[in-house]
Amino acid sequence: MVELAFSILASDFAHLADEVAAAERGGGSIVHVDIMDGHFVPNITFGPPMVEALRPVTKLPLDCHLMIENPDEYIPAFASAGADLISVHQETCRHLHRTLQLISEHGVLPGVVLNPATPVETLIEVLPMVHYVLVMSVNPGFGGQKFLPLALRKIAHLAELREEMGLKFRIEVDGGVAPETVASVVEAGAEMLVAGSAVFTRGKTEQSARKLLKLARAAEAAQS
Repeated sequence: MVELAFSILASDFAHLADEVAAAERGGGSIVHVDIMDGHFVPNITFGPPMVEALRPVTKLPLDCHLMIENPDEYIPAFASAGADLISVHQETCRHLHRTLQLISEHGVLPGVVLNPATPVETLIEVLPMVHYVLVMSVNPGFGGQKFLPLALRKIAHLAELREEMGLKFRIEVDGGVAPETVASVVEAGAEMLVAGSAVFTRGKTEQSARKLLKLARAAEAAQS
């Protein structure tokens, strides 16, 4: 079943609890938290305190995307703050296998991220240990970027590998997911759809989330 992971990076932080509630009413079932450190990506966003602040606001799973250097140093803090899922970029992990183990040891579901220029093949060895693979369909760092079509090939490739290897990891996509791109993303094989600016529109968050999810579910139904 396709799920909507709404990215709070595009929300109105002054009314964050209301924004999360509106996206949830619209069918969003995962809260996506973009963690940026100003080093691995050219932007600075949230840390563990934001995750800790979100935890009492919603019962939905908190999906923390770590766009940071030295993620091993921060995984325990994000886990204790309330993260349910943590994904890391393989480019920042000296020993990716060990980092994914560390996430699991803290009772959190591990994920790994593919940047636009990173081949799927770099993840073959760790696919059996991840809960999900996040395909970046923009270059990480800022919201509101245009969707990169090359991501569709990666999503489809991952879906094929999953079947060939007899695995059950989920495929998440992040970047430029909007009404005009969501069908192609679902058709390629993505099941967790990260959307920010397409969901958080002033006064229309619930309606925007519902519309996007409806389009995604229609594309999913057309395939079955």
